Amino acid sequence: MLLVTGGAGFIGSNMVAALNDAGRNDVAVCDYFGTDGKWRNLAKRQLADVVPPADLLKWLEGRKLEAIVHLGAISETTATDADRVLQANFILPKALLDWCTATGTSFIYASSAATYGDGEGGFDDDWSVPALKALRPMNLYGWSKNLFDLLVSERVARKEKLPPHWAGLKFFNVFGPNEYHKGAMMNVLAKRFADVKAGRTVQLFKSHREGIADGDQRRDFIYVDDVVRVMQWLLAAPAVNGIFNVGTGSARSFRDLMLAGYAALGSKPNIEYIDMPDNLRGSYQYFTQANMARLLGAGYNGGFTTLEDAVRQYVTSFLDKADPYR
Repeated sequence: MLLVTGGAGFIGSNMVAALNDAGRNDVAVCDYFGTDGKWRNLAKRQLADVVPPADLLKWLEGRKLEAIVHLGAISETTATDADRVLQANFILPKALLDWCTATGTSFIYASSAATYGDGEGGFDDDWSVPALKALRPMNLYGWSKNLFDLLVSERVARKEKLPPHWAGLKFFNVFGPNEYHKGAMMNVLAKRFADVKAGRTVQLFKSHREGIADGDQRRDFIYVDDVVRVMQWLLAAPAVNGIFNVGTGSARSFRDLMLAGYAALGSKPNIEYIDMPDNLRGSYQYFTQANMARLLGAGYNGGFTTLEDAVRQYVTSFLDKADPYR
């Protein structure tokens, strides 16, 4: 059996779908389902068990698993409840890491590109203790993720026991089907798709930085299918341990993203630029781009979907369908 925490969420449900499609029906999911329709992310899936997060550690007692893919987290970059974030993003993964170490279970967990802060120091996934200590995340979420990366790195540096197979993944800007429950944290293409299709004006932020045009703020957008392929490869590569960036290695603008959405529908762009709220200006990232050398050097050769192809697939296979779920 394999456990996916956060398995009803965006990336988690896509991972469960891929495992099912590969013939694996022995997948257990741990997640909060709530009342916002998140269950629809798994409505087409077969599950071996569903575990409430409050019961997870008890559920693990005496159990044997092939791997834990830990994707559950409080991922809102605007979160302010530090105790709640630390419980979800540091204390729980530490307990899971300890359990996997004690039982010899593979442990793959989600870190985040938010650990890089404003990106002025670059986006190199050097996971040595000095390199991680030098990072300055801009929000509570990024700090909590870096704190856990640092704990793992410290254990490696002290030659302490760890699971025989472990990996942390610094996800960049992931988008794709089953992100609809995320509200304000949803990718802007999904958030504004109804407007794009109806021909209504779509608003993007103006630039408040000299030398950067309106809408030219750039992100390393990566399609969720590519992220899932990386995780599946890691599950099949027990000799590969470490903390890795997971992006495409190519930064594209928000304007590019939306223009690809219009192109996928064959419609005329209608974009206007509005002032960024004052409370965002001091903490807004203008550029992210993953250095992918470490993952590629570890042997990953699954490739990455171009932005235009990914958007076309997302729009035509999901967003523009009556049932947009995978």
